[in-house]
Amino acid sequence: MKLVKPKKFLGQHFLKDLQVAQDIADTVDACPDLPILEVGPGMGVLTQFLIPKGRQLKVVELDFESVVYLRENFAQLGDNIIEKDFLRMDLAELFDGKPFVLTGNYPYNISSQIFFKMLDYKDLIPCCTGMIQKEVAERIAASPGNKTYGILSILIQAWYKVEYLFTVHEHVFNPPPKVKSAVIRMTRNETTDLGCNEKLFKQIVKTTFNQRRKTLRNSISTILDKSHPLSADAIFNKRPEQLSVEDFIDLTNRVEQALAEARANTNQ
Repeated sequence: MKLVKPKKFLGQHFLKDLQVAQDIADTVDACPDLPILEVGPGMGVLTQFLIPKGRQLKVVELDFESVVYLRENFAQLGDNIIEKDFLRMDLAELFDGKPFVLTGNYPYNISSQIFFKMLDYKDLIPCCTGMIQKEVAERIAASPGNKTYGILSILIQAWYKVEYLFTVHEHVFNPPPKVKSAVIRMTRNETTDLGCNEKLFKQIVKTTFNQRRKTLRNSISTILDKSHPLSADAIFNKRPEQLSVEDFIDLTNRVEQALAEARANTNQ
């Protein structure tokens, strides 16, 4: 069986180093007993180390050529080789609504979208591991005050504990990417409810970080008018990267109350 040629439009960079593949596969051991979903298995370099773990394993692959290769070389997976676009899947159908571990050597061009989808199914995904672009991994794991701290940091850290595990260099891939890679693990924290309006929380986080050089008073003005008394509070002199997840939750509650009061005054 001839090897699969990496496709640039799919963001494919096939891992060649078997020790790195083993190390990535072993990251799922932090969440034992749960079934595993691997995204973008390609030619199965990671799959071969997940199979011996003896857990139910499904792999989802969009590339037809890779699917053919997997079916010929990993026949034991049978119907668990799924030829679909992960971003369009209903993940609740995969393991009969049961929780599972998400892992993979993720396509770099859609890694952020993969993690936003993970958040949509956070109650089904107590653990997510895998390899992504180093820059994205650093953003996800960043702390307040760090220049890489942003939307992904806040939205993921609100629900998951993030561990930056190790860096992977370019030469272990075919073709070598122009950037370094990193392996991370995200494990659900104890939060079951943010304690605020989650939709408004996301809106405030995205609105402020999309204008991250501005103070909150200016960046949030499309949500809360600068003339509102609340915007005189000292927190509005800060920039978004200075706020923790808890700060954003508190800010969301205060903004929601201010908006409700403004609507009530308008209706009087």
